[in-house]
Amino acid sequence: MNALPFIARNENIARYEDGNVVILDRRVYPFETAFVICRTYEDVAVAIEAMVTQSYGPALAASYGMVQAAHQSTKGSRDKIRLELEKACARLSATRPTNNLIRVKVEHLLDAGKQALSRGQDVEEALLKEIGLDLALGEERSTALGNFAAGLISDGDTILTHCWPDSSIVYTALTVLNQGKKLKAFCSETRPYLQGARLTADALGEMGVDTTVITDNMPAALMSRGMIDSFFAGSDRVTMSGHVVNKVGTLQVAICAHTFGIPFYAFVYGPDRDALTPEDVVIEERDPNEVLYCLGKRTATTRAKGYYPAFDITPPQYVSALVTDRGVFSPYAAGDYYKV
Repeated sequence: MNALPFIARNENIARYEDGNVVILDRRVYPFETAFVICRTYEDVAVAIEAMVTQSYGPALAASYGMVQAAHQSTKGSRDKIRLELEKACARLSATRPTNNLIRVKVEHLLDAGKQALSRGQDVEEALLKEIGLDLALGEERSTALGNFAAGLISDGDTILTHCWPDSSIVYTALTVLNQGKKLKAFCSETRPYLQGARLTADALGEMGVDTTVITDNMPAALMSRGMIDSFFAGSDRVTMSGHVVNKVGTLQVAICAHTFGIPFYAFVYGPDRDALTPEDVVIEERDPNEVLYCLGKRTATTRAKGYYPAFDITPPQYVSALVTDRGVFSPYAAGDYYKV
C-alpha cells in the first residue's frame, strides 16, 4: 500500500502549535524543508499573499488563523472575541480572491465560533474540533475523488499535469498504483513559481510514478507526437456554467488537448453555486515583477516590464469532464453535482 507523500500530509501543509500557525514554505520545497512560523493571523494572511503556500494550503492555514484570533482574544469579553473573529475572517478572506475555498472555510469557522460563544464554550477548542472534523471529511472526499479519477486512467497511461493539483492528483495516483496499474506523468514546470517542477513532480516521484518535467511551452509538441493520453489539472474555481478557473496556462494546454483529441479532466470538489458564470469570479492579478524572477533570480532584461494574471478561464467546450468526489460530470451539467 502506497503512502501519501510528505507535501500532501496535513501536518506538513499547515498545523497549529500553542497559538502559532506553522506552514511548510512551498517557495523553497523540496530543495529545503523549511516552515514559516506565524504568530498572528495577520502573519498568516501575509504568508498566504506571499505564496508561502497555495492550492489547499491557504484554506488550511487561514482556518488555523481563525483559531489564532480566538486564542489571542480569549481573555476578552464575548463581544471582543466576536469582533476579533470577524476581523480575522475579513482579513483572511481577502488574501487570494480567485480561489473561494479560503472564504468558505473561514466563514464557516466564524459561524462556529459565534455558536460556541453563545453556548459559553471555549472558542479555540471548538474551532480546532471543527477543523479536525473538516480534515477527516476532506480525506474521505479526496479518496472518493481519487477512485473516480483512477477509473479514467488505463494501465500504462501517460498523463500531463499543470501546476500543483494538490490532494486530487496524489489520491488519484495512490489509487492507480494500488490497483496495480503503471503510470507515467509529465509535469509542466508552471512559471513563475515552478509548482509543477517542484511540488507535483516531487510528490509523484516520491510515490514511485515515472515522472518527467517539461517547460510550459512543450505540451503541444508532446501531444502532437502521441506522448500524452490525458491531461489532468486542478480547479481553483468551477462556475455553474462549467468554466474552469485554474492556474494561468491551463487554458492553452486545454486548447492543445482539444486540438489533438486528448481528454482534459478538471478536478473539483463541487462547482461554486455563487459563481454562475466567469463574470462572477475575480481573477487575481499579482505583482508584475514576479514574472521577471524565478526562484529569487531575475530572468528578464531590466528593459522590460512584467504582467501576471495568476489564473485563466477554460470554457466548457475544452473540458472533457469534471472529476469530483461524487462522480464524473460533464461541464455542461456542473450543477448535477448537487443532485447526487
